[in-house]
Amino acid sequence: MKKLYEGKTKNVFELENGNVLLQFKDDCTGKDGVFDPGENSVGLTIEGIGRANLETSVHFFELLKEAGIKTHYVSANVADATMEVLPAKVFGHGLEVICRLKATGSFIRRYGAYIADGTPLEGGYVETTFKDDAKGDPLVTSEGLAALGIMSQEMFNDMKAQTLKITKIVAEDLAKKGLDLYDIKFEFGYNQDEVILIDEIASGNMRVYKDGAIVDPMELTKIILGK
Repeated sequence: MKKLYEGKTKNVFELENGNVLLQFKDDCTGKDGVFDPGENSVGLTIEGIGRANLETSVHFFELLKEAGIKTHYVSANVADATMEVLPAKVFGHGLEVICRLKATGSFIRRYGAYIADGTPLEGGYVETTFKDDAKGDPLVTSEGLAALGIMSQEMFNDMKAQTLKITKIVAEDLAKKGLDLYDIKFEFGYNQDEVILIDEIASGNMRVYKDGAIVDPMELTKIILGK
């Protein structure tokens, strides 16, 4: 297999059938050894988190398939911590899409003078950032994306609508297990001019609370999968 690139939490390979293979690693985003899905760099390594993130992703991708939402997911090999996906082009050099159901993390660091930590954001608040570690993954508006020729307003509206719908499905599934989703991070790309969810829906990309305390990624995966 030809290695296309190495990301923060995954290695990416090109398959002979034209699809792509994602190899999940045990690295997590965070700072000073503390897990934080809002950080833009690897802050710690947790043994087994790669496979855990894959299992969680498969769980949610299957839920989305049942709901009629197309994604890049094809199949997975949990033992090898790999997932086969459809090829998709990213927007620009890569965008991250965050859906916030409650104010916390970097949202509070930016806007804490106006809102208390944990305040519900009715309907969900969607924001986008460029994947740019050197610049701290800067925020970008839909108008900015259109002005830069990265994404039309129509494509952005489609991506936002999908984000809200997917977040609702994830949040409802978590709520059945007594879990409270605060925020979640996605990536989108386009496959044959169709905007679809790519990458993963993993424990390491969401901030989830249980009984008022944040749940670490490994424990979250166990709860989600009923282990």
